[in-house]
Amino acid sequence: MTILATGTFDVTLTPHPPGDAPLARLIIDKSFHGDLSATSRGQILSARTATEGSAGYVALEEVSGTLHGRRGAFVLQHSGTLTRGTPALSVTVVPDSGTDQLTGLAGSMTIDIREGKHYYDFAYTLA
Repeated sequence: MTILATGTFDVTLTPHPPGDAPLARLIIDKSFHGDLSATSRGQILSARTATEGSAGYVALEEVSGTLHGRRGAFVLQHSGTLTRGTPALSVTVVPDSGTDQLTGLAGSMTIDIREGKHYYDFAYTLA
């Protein structure tokens, strides 16, 4: 049975090392609120192009906290593109990355940004 977790998150992105190159590496720090009460830390690799509004990124982040009251950690894998302003994003749980009460976790997350606030919908299953 698929379960839906919803809420908001705050994110801080820190360039590492600082720079303004077409290829960049950033550190992710997040705090999740709602059905997922957790923090995460990870890394992004991104690429900008000469075309305004076109870019791509991949990321891995380890999430640690509680999901609907179940404690543990898991890893999210991101793959995103922006094609002349049109976004496409896939965020999935890395298979077998769940620990403790989240062992067997599988699923995917959608992210929506409205008026500068980040929202998530996390559809998941537990084995």
